[in-house]
Amino acid sequence: MIKEYLHINKILDLDKWKRLQDSLATVTKLAILTVDYKGNPVTGHSSCQSFCQSVRQDPELLPYCQKCDSRGGLEAVRLNEPYVYSCHFNIIDIAIPITIDGKYIGAVMAGQVKLSNPESARDLEQIVSPQNPGLHERKLAELSEQYDQLPVMTYEEVVKISNMLSLLCNYIVEEALNKNLLVEMFEKASASGTQESLSLSTILPGYSIRNIESIKREMTNAIADAYLSSSPKEADIASPALQPALDFMHSHKNEQLTLKKAAELCHLSPSYFSRLFAKETGENFSSYAARLKINWAKQLLEVTDMPIAQISDELGFNESGYFIKTFKKYEEITPALYRKYIQEQRN
Repeated sequence: MIKEYLHINKILDLDKWKRLQDSLATVTKLAILTVDYKGNPVTGHSSCQSFCQSVRQDPELLPYCQKCDSRGGLEAVRLNEPYVYSCHFNIIDIAIPITIDGKYIGAVMAGQVKLSNPESARDLEQIVSPQNPGLHERKLAELSEQYDQLPVMTYEEVVKISNMLSLLCNYIVEEALNKNLLVEMFEKASASGTQESLSLSTILPGYSIRNIESIKREMTNAIADAYLSSSPKEADIASPALQPALDFMHSHKNEQLTLKKAAELCHLSPSYFSRLFAKETGENFSSYAARLKINWAKQLLEVTDMPIAQISDELGFNESGYFIKTFKKYEEITPALYRKYIQEQRN
């Protein structure tokens, strides 16, 4: 039974959850969808805006929306906190991870609003950039009336709502989990056949807490592959001159940053940037950037079931073959074997 708690649909009554989700969408004016830890929807959309519905019905634009969902969710999981970002139409979306004792089990995807004060969120990441601006411009002109009907909020309101949803969702999930654990304990005790174990009141005073904590410890191991813990940035580099390049790498994980572009971000010549970077980090820029991506890849291999090719794409490698070659260079093992090894260690 414990492994069933890996799945959010085993913890929550999804019919009741969907009614709550509908109410939250009405109150917050956000479109809301709940997904499991693999990114699969476990509820229907609540209050999906007509503009976004139309965009998702376009076969050329749907992949952009799906990539936004995927990358937004992954970033929220990595940070282990609500992640606010901008989609390919500059519409604001939020990914809210649902966790149990810090362990990831799913997410609430919300948003589909415009900012009334976009200048207050200059650092907000556009998680997927349009590769065909002309297509986006034509669709925006075609759906201009629907776009104008999107709810408008301040950036501050979006952040406050995302934090509120995070607290509310995780509280409800925690309470539902505790209830399910108590029910399971009682059923196991009743099945033992002893008179003492037939009474829930005899379970609670003496050993319910110990058993709950024991089960939670078992769960911690069981759901180790169902979350992506927050990964700290690399140790701070003393020279602030290099910080723009480092910030770009962490906020654009799906892109390959060249030394030339990194130097431009820092307003330095490539040769001076290269010397300064090697002096500060003890390795050249290309090695540092590759090692950083491999560290992120290891996290995804450990806690998700994403195919190797998808991980390669999410981290900006040109092709999965090059990703596998790079991974093996730094870890002396292929990504597939690394994942297998991690799984065997947990069993």
